[in-house]
Amino acid sequence: MKKVNLGKSDIQVSAMTVGCWPFGGGDYWGEQSQKDVDNVVHTALDLGVNTFDTAEMYNNGESERSLGIALKGRRNEAVIISKIGPSNCHHVRKHCIESLQRLGTDYLDVYMLHWPINKLAVEHFTSDKSIIAAPPTVEEAYAQLDELKKEGLIRSIGMSNFGRTQMEEVVATGVRVDVNEMSYNIVSRAIEAEIAPYCMKHDISIIGSMGLQQGLLAGIYKTPDDVPKHQAHSRHYPDHRGGGTSRHGEAGAEKELFEVVDQLRKIADDLHVHIAQLAIAWILKKPFMASTLVGSRNIDELKTNVAACSLTISDDTEALIDKISQPVLDILGNNPDYYEHSSKSRIF
Repeated sequence: MKKVNLGKSDIQVSAMTVGCWPFGGGDYWGEQSQKDVDNVVHTALDLGVNTFDTAEMYNNGESERSLGIALKGRRNEAVIISKIGPSNCHHVRKHCIESLQRLGTDYLDVYMLHWPINKLAVEHFTSDKSIIAAPPTVEEAYAQLDELKKEGLIRSIGMSNFGRTQMEEVVATGVRVDVNEMSYNIVSRAIEAEIAPYCMKHDISIIGSMGLQQGLLAGIYKTPDDVPKHQAHSRHYPDHRGGGTSRHGEAGAEKELFEVVDQLRKIADDLHVHIAQLAIAWILKKPFMASTLVGSRNIDELKTNVAACSLTISDDTEALIDKISQPVLDILGNNPDYYEHSSKSRIF
């Protein structure tokens, strides 16, 4: 399993990061047994996957709790990433301590601000009008993160879903940030325009989230009707597809999206690999990607995904996939916030 240093830190992350959002079970992903979590985490470590991504908001903290149970006795083998919501950044220490307690550890390897601090982003995390009216500042949040790092409670500081201007604001604080976690996959390529070049120039690693677009690029959905409504609320789909869960109000790129999936199936068949493996291998071929975050609900899914990390696709195959996914990129554009209308992005 290939590993690379995260930013300017000495933390080595595996090419694949285990997405822990489903851990602990919840409304979005449904039930998740602790036994399956234990098996996935232990097998991942055995196969050289050392990086696990969770957040305080995932299943109201149950994701962190479940991951902590699974890592009991093997904490020193793992790189744990967790995140704090922007509305909680008046009290970073309090929320960090609570995450540590749920995880059953005395330090986090990476602690990220989950979304940039702006009114629209904050409103997704709280209904407290006083916080919405007077949200934390970037300087306030990152000063506190830096203090936690100096105390040894966290080893590295990160950000998630930060655009070019927002990254510049963080860099201007003087606090070293090693990683930006951003959505990136074959049908979500917005970061290529400005965010990836900026990160490469400033030694900020990128961990890509949504590696399989919530199962779409694993080939589990044959038609748009097969996609669960609450997972069809991004700008990839027309607004009505989300069944009331969408808020972007755009027409989507549904036709082009499923044309990409159909063509990927054919390429994967020709290469005698699983479509999910092709999708992961394409991500990891990009020079700006340190790791790709992929969810694995059980050992079979995990092993399929891990095998992709040793799959090398040719330059021609990469170029072909770039070409067939270009129509989706043309429609969705270079705005990496896939859930709001393009005119009011939380990421800029």
